[in-house]
Amino acid sequence: MASICVFCGARPGLDPAYEGAATALGTWLAQAGHQLVYGAGDVGLMGHVARACQEAGGDTFGVIPTHLLEMEVGKTDLSRFVVTETMHERKKVMFTNSNAIVVLPGGAGSLDEFFEVLTWRQLGLHAKPLYLLNIQDYWGPLLALVDHVIAQGFANHSLREMITVCADLEELKACLTEDLAD
Repeated sequence: MASICVFCGARPGLDPAYEGAATALGTWLAQAGHQLVYGAGDVGLMGHVARACQEAGGDTFGVIPTHLLEMEVGKTDLSRFVVTETMHERKKVMFTNSNAIVVLPGGAGSLDEFFEVLTWRQLGLHAKPLYLLNIQDYWGPLLALVDHVIAQGFANHSLREMITVCADLEELKACLTEDLAD
């Protein structure tokens, strides 16, 4: 069983496709026998991915800092529920307990999580696969920014190669299955 860390929004976003992708991802993780590692919230896309994983019989590992227990409605009925003191500890526990990272649409928190694990990879601190699930081209502007950073000489071209962009769940499933088999 692989453990897949999912970073995503604590809000559902405006496009129903985001919710659909979160639900489909949670269901597939359970059906494929993978453990979901996520931010332990029961709101937004986080709640959708976790509930779908649970409903499909999957294993769930949630990590939430004390100060977000109320705001993100800490989902205490998970297989494993960890409460940390800080956001940094939350990210560290989630990352440490995963084999791969998937980023669904989200806001500033998801961007923070994405850039931290990308930076760790850039620095050679890990080689875990990092996927952007690019539903409705949500991550298009982010990818343009990464390309701009490279074009302006602030990162090597290898930075872009550390990010696998998947347009939909089928592409993500194929990439994850291949990368986790290695």
